[in-house]
Amino acid sequence: IVALLATTIQSHCFSATCVCWNSNPDVSSPASKVDMRKFVEGPVDRLQCDIHRYSKGMSRVRWPSLGGMGHDIWFTCTLRHTAGLFNITSFLRVTPATTMSAHQPDFFTVMVLMTRSPSVRVGLQKETTLHCQFAVDHKVPHLTVEWHFQRRGGRRTKLFSYSSRSGQTEGSGVAVKGIAGGDASLTVPITKVSSEGTYVCSVRVPPLNGSVDIALHIIEPPDVSLTTKEEQIPSVVCEANGFYPLDVEIDLFKETSSGQRPEKLGNILRSSHLQHHDNTHSVAAFVRLRPSPQDSGCAIYSCRVSHVSLQGLYIHKSIIGPGEIDQSINQSIQCIKPYTSAPVTK
Repeated sequence: IVALLATTIQSHCFSATCVCWNSNPDVSSPASKVDMRKFVEGPVDRLQCDIHRYSKGMSRVRWPSLGGMGHDIWFTCTLRHTAGLFNITSFLRVTPATTMSAHQPDFFTVMVLMTRSPSVRVGLQKETTLHCQFAVDHKVPHLTVEWHFQRRGGRRTKLFSYSSRSGQTEGSGVAVKGIAGGDASLTVPITKVSSEGTYVCSVRVPPLNGSVDIALHIIEPPDVSLTTKEEQIPSVVCEANGFYPLDVEIDLFKETSSGQRPEKLGNILRSSHLQHHDNTHSVAAFVRLRPSPQDSGCAIYSCRVSHVSLQGLYIHKSIIGPGEIDQSINQSIQCIKPYTSAPVTK
């Protein structure tokens, strides 16, 4: 029977609607007050559905809403939007007596737990909110909400907990008044590199216990500068400062005449990475200017920097530098000056 129910629910989950709700609204059994349809956004053809039997602590436990039986069979249905719009976990109750009829088995969504921010990208020194929402099909006498945080390879830390039975609250970041309406979202203030990790929102309505994971990624773009060093052999230096995470790609180009395709320079030297107190990084790339007899006048030297935070864009900086081989060192340095600074597409 359990295998048959799982197959039936799975077929509903992968149907054209791809949502785990009661497929027969005209059944005589009382309908659930939790409507899954209001939580689903975006095209349903981009949903992934997982069905699992839920039996933890459910032995001979009667769900308190009308129609619940001590011998109900329980499942969880998790919907994930492939574009990262949301993750939803619903708890489904099925009464075996109903499944023995000639009709399709009736299943009821009794509790929903979801997030509209399964993966969050945020910069440093920002405030961000991690969305967590739940709904239950009856007035809940005892409810527990908790948030935990875990860094990669680190221990899990409790950030917040609330119990409606005791009224006690530990930690901060969640508006307790919002919990009564199903909002358990957490505000993370003043993000740091150490804020990066997995945040877990847990809601317990005895005997059900659900959770959703939210991945927080710190993404800080580089501050790019293009300068020169006035040495015996002048050099152009491109620096990328204060970026996270590692690494950046730095390319240097030379353009000797207007309209000519820039030449990508070789023999680029890179400094070692410098890690700052806030765990961001800096690195420099430079090339020594050795004009050739074919060069004429001043050349345009460009620096192009790419980083995961730029999402397919580049940071582009240019300066005008020496071109002719017979120029003196002083004339060469005077020829170098700021030219342009603008982000460009990849």
